[in-house]
Amino acid sequence: MKQADVIIIGGGAAGFFTAINAAENNPKLKIIILERGKEVLTKVKVSGGGRCNVTHAEFLPKELTQNYPRGEKELLGPFHTFMTGDTIAWFEKRGVELKIEEDGRMFPVSDSSQTIIDCFLSEAKKLGVEVLLNQSVKKIQKETDCFKITTATDTFSAKKVVVASGSNPKIWRLLKDLGHKIIPAVPSLFTFNIKDVRIADLPGITTNARIKILTGSFPQSGEGGFRPQRAEDGRGILENEGPLLITHWGMSGPAILKLSAWGARLLEPLKYHFNIEVNWLNGLSEEEVLDSLKEMKNIQGKQTIYKYAQFELPKRLWQSLVKASGIAETLTWAEATRENLQNLANQLTAGIFEVTGKSTFKEEFVTAGGVDLKEVNFKTFESRICKNLYFAGEVLNIDAITGGFNFQNAWTGGYIVSQNL
Repeated sequence: MKQADVIIIGGGAAGFFTAINAAENNPKLKIIILERGKEVLTKVKVSGGGRCNVTHAEFLPKELTQNYPRGEKELLGPFHTFMTGDTIAWFEKRGVELKIEEDGRMFPVSDSSQTIIDCFLSEAKKLGVEVLLNQSVKKIQKETDCFKITTATDTFSAKKVVVASGSNPKIWRLLKDLGHKIIPAVPSLFTFNIKDVRIADLPGITTNARIKILTGSFPQSGEGGFRPQRAEDGRGILENEGPLLITHWGMSGPAILKLSAWGARLLEPLKYHFNIEVNWLNGLSEEEVLDSLKEMKNIQGKQTIYKYAQFELPKRLWQSLVKASGIAETLTWAEATRENLQNLANQLTAGIFEVTGKSTFKEEFVTAGGVDLKEVNFKTFESRICKNLYFAGEVLNIDAITGGFNFQNAWTGGYIVSQNL
């Protein structure tokens, strides 16, 4: 049996961050990372298209928490201890400079996730952290004054155990055996599959839009701070605005991904079949748009409606919506009837699209689910059920929207655990 002071289950972002900070804090600790695969930090490698979206340029704890559909309330205290500015300083101290992109996402200046991986591997080696590969954990047993951990090939003993295994159903089952409640996992961060003639030939087009999920199946309130409003006809509404990307299979982009994260638990029972309403003009109402269209009829009478895009919309999208309104390609503004303009205003601000499924990013797969947050002390990230058992990262029922927030949760949790081992 191999002895250690601390065993960390999971050789990912949270596991390495915990190990490095713990070893730095107390060089005498014998720390072992157990990784089930043949490589460590695989998710770090593919994150951000291979550039590693390390964190997000949000520097107020309260504002930062609002990017977590699950974990918003619990992370407020931890973010006061370690958050974005601390992450930037931590990496800079170790020779890794980060940069802020226009949308707030932060990457290493090298634009390569290998920079982050190399930093972690070199720090772990320098501090004497032992990293063992192909160690799939089969059992975690609590004994009187230690834990006994059995893998496919070895047995380990440690006074303290940190579980940083991400969304791993096998580890969740072992934690259930230790008395923890596990919230069942459902996908989060997915795109909407939509087959619709209006967007069929437009993959690659991006525009700002406001999207509402319409369904009669929602409960009265949503999760976190994102409450579905109630429409007058009783349908539940979950809505968001931002960049929308039309793809070969439907709709994606930050606006859709954020909706999928906030609606993760609400959409799963619907088997991802629901309707959305898209306002391609973001904040403008149907009435406002109709008034603008009437003005165009008066000013641009001789121009054909189809030919020249309005409202700064991408030309091909404008033309598709004009067609969907039943307006002929040759119709001029002067010839447009009130019905033509009304139909066009409706397509521009309240087009209904049927969603028939989802697509997930396999390399950046995020789930909602994990260890029930009520069973964790967020001052230390220690289990309230099992003394000397700690958690960091996505093993907890915490997940975030896209943009570097899931990594920030890993850094914060890992750091706080390391200070309390």
